[in-house]
Amino acid sequence: MKSVLLLMLTLAVAPAPPDTLQRDVDALRATGVSGVLARLETPAGVRVARSGVADLETGRPLPPDPYLRIGSTTKAFVAVVVLQLAGEGRLSLDDPVERHLPGVVSGNGNDGGTVTVAQLLQHTSGLYDYSADLVHDYVTPGSYRANRWRTYTPRQLVAVAMGHPPAARTWSYSNTNYVLAGMLIRAVTGRDWTHEVHTRILEPLGLRHTRTPGTWPYLPAPSARNYQVFAPGAEPVDTTIAVRGLDSGADGSMISTATDMNRFFAALVGGRLLEPAQWERMRTLVPVPDGHGLPPGSGDGLGVFHVPLSCGGGYWRHGGNGFGYQFEPAVTDDGRRRLTLSVFSRTFDRPVSEARDEAVRELIDRALCT
Repeated sequence: MKSVLLLMLTLAVAPAPPDTLQRDVDALRATGVSGVLARLETPAGVRVARSGVADLETGRPLPPDPYLRIGSTTKAFVAVVVLQLAGEGRLSLDDPVERHLPGVVSGNGNDGGTVTVAQLLQHTSGLYDYSADLVHDYVTPGSYRANRWRTYTPRQLVAVAMGHPPAARTWSYSNTNYVLAGMLIRAVTGRDWTHEVHTRILEPLGLRHTRTPGTWPYLPAPSARNYQVFAPGAEPVDTTIAVRGLDSGADGSMISTATDMNRFFAALVGGRLLEPAQWERMRTLVPVPDGHGLPPGSGDGLGVFHVPLSCGGGYWRHGGNGFGYQFEPAVTDDGRRRLTLSVFSRTFDRPVSEARDEAVRELIDRALCT
């Protein structure tokens, strides 16, 4: 009896095991961001860790599952639609872009007859990234506020890219590729890419909190404000209203929640969205060169990236970012561990940004390995 009582007393006073996820979220918050949210789902259950606030002015706490801008994670949805169309025989990944979008990719050495659909999805087309030109219109608080309402059609965005000669057909990330992928979906189906994403992905998976807002620049409630630091040492600026010129198309406009995002990537890895042949093609990787923000050994598939884990194996992802936000979903190879991380601030201070990115990578690795 005494030994039982002693054991009970020992258990009662023993410290709780450290919450690694919360510790890492707090450490990321301490790099100077307004707020951080992480949702980790494993066979053992769901863990949500939050740090910071949803609004610097009011101190309002972060909601447990707010609406989030997912930025370029939109590309994973668009790639799934294109791969489904390929599986249905409505296009081939080896089709030249010119076959479906005649005359669109042309000028300054650009030739849609020599660029394939697969090269668009894998960023090996060599096409110039239109956003590299447009981003200069938003690099100060004043220019952000003055220009954020301006909109562009997909053809106008592609025309910006066509003003530059193509690069070599090696891997180079270009938002232009996915503007064209959205146009391709319309050319093949007769319907906008947003319609196809809804009917093929959102509705079957029950992703009721995932939106395709187009040029509508506001976040639904509940949400947190996004903040951009435009210069080293400057005060954060509320950039919650989207830059419509960069955040309205098939390359990066969607809104979702951490719960929906984990469900999407679990379905993708679990084979619920693509037939085996298309899922295999999606996972065919080209190496991502060093210096692009991913660990050594990372590769790019068709709409998803694969990143090695320190504990073995790896995870699938496609992150997204914009003015004032960074979004990082990740799912292990077997789909058993799923993490969505959202950071509600960004900075143009390069050393701070690089240190913050390293903290994000370490958080993801520990969360998926522990």
